[in-house]
Amino acid sequence: MKFRAAVLRQPGTPLTIETIEATRLQPDDVLVKVAAAGLCHTDLEVIEGQLVYPMPIVLGHETAGTIEDVGSAVDRKRIGERVVLSWNPHCGHCFHCERDQPILCDSYIGHGPQAVQIDGTTRLTLNGEALRTMFYIAGFAEYAIVTSACAIAMPADMPLDRACLIGCGVMTGVGAALNIAQLGYGESVMVIGCGAVGLSAVQGVRMAGAGTIVAVDRNRERLAMARTMGATHTAAVPDEDAVAVAKGATQGRGVDCVLESAGNGPAFRLSAEACRTGGQIVWLGKTGVNEDVSFRWGSLMGEKRIVRSSYGGARPNRDFPMLAKAYLAGKLDLDSYVTARIGLGDINQGFADLKAGKGIRSVIQF
Repeated sequence: MKFRAAVLRQPGTPLTIETIEATRLQPDDVLVKVAAAGLCHTDLEVIEGQLVYPMPIVLGHETAGTIEDVGSAVDRKRIGERVVLSWNPHCGHCFHCERDQPILCDSYIGHGPQAVQIDGTTRLTLNGEALRTMFYIAGFAEYAIVTSACAIAMPADMPLDRACLIGCGVMTGVGAALNIAQLGYGESVMVIGCGAVGLSAVQGVRMAGAGTIVAVDRNRERLAMARTMGATHTAAVPDEDAVAVAKGATQGRGVDCVLESAGNGPAFRLSAEACRTGGQIVWLGKTGVNEDVSFRWGSLMGEKRIVRSSYGGARPNRDFPMLAKAYLAGKLDLDSYVTARIGLGDINQGFADLKAGKGIRSVIQF
């Protein structure tokens, strides 16, 4: 079948809307008619060449839609299911999968940089040539092909333009609080960076029962939004001293846990300075893989624990429906994230706005 997709031919150039073609479904594949796809900063990193993939490629990994067809090994009753797509297929039996670390699956890690499917092949072509797939989804297209396990069923009343956010930013932030940090009730937390991931972390620590939540960002509008989502304190850097705010709210100790989602050197350093002795630091943001980040050695002492988390400890079959139910129950705000709804043809302007720091999430609606 043929359909439209936004194709990146080389870094630093605009995406072009092309007619591409899908090959025959493999036995465990599902074909998803895409309803909505969020523009994530990781996509922008590929566009700008910071994250290197083979080209040409279809980006997009924050995606929701409806299953339209299935491979021979998939129950045909799944046709018509409304689903959110997970970008972490995994084999289930390699060294890391057996240790409950699917994000480190050998097949996932091995095939990801090649921008192919988990079986090492491609499903898309452009003018007869292989077309690469980012994060096993390629969501900036009218259709996506994923393994059946990566298509997670949603409640029938879950709006798909909000559901798509669950697939990446929301899962990463909320999951960091609930699955990785495993906060105790009443603990104090700092969240650095209040984009989609950071705001999700704010909501996650609120859901976990944190007593003090310090939100940190350069953008005061985002800090105001963090307040509505559960932050008890805010610090607008660099004008305000975030460490002083954290210590002022914790009898001078520093916070029990820091969730960093800004992804830059100053933010990483702040995470170490604001954390109390014996506390924990969870890094969600990222910088260039070959960039150095320096720290004051004393800020790393005092039995502090540091962990890097890419997907919030996601177990999609468990977590995606839970997040959808929390939204439908009014306990998780996703409506405020969607600051622009755009068409596929507006994707380059959407990424320009993302780079400029405008809004929280632009969502392509098909």
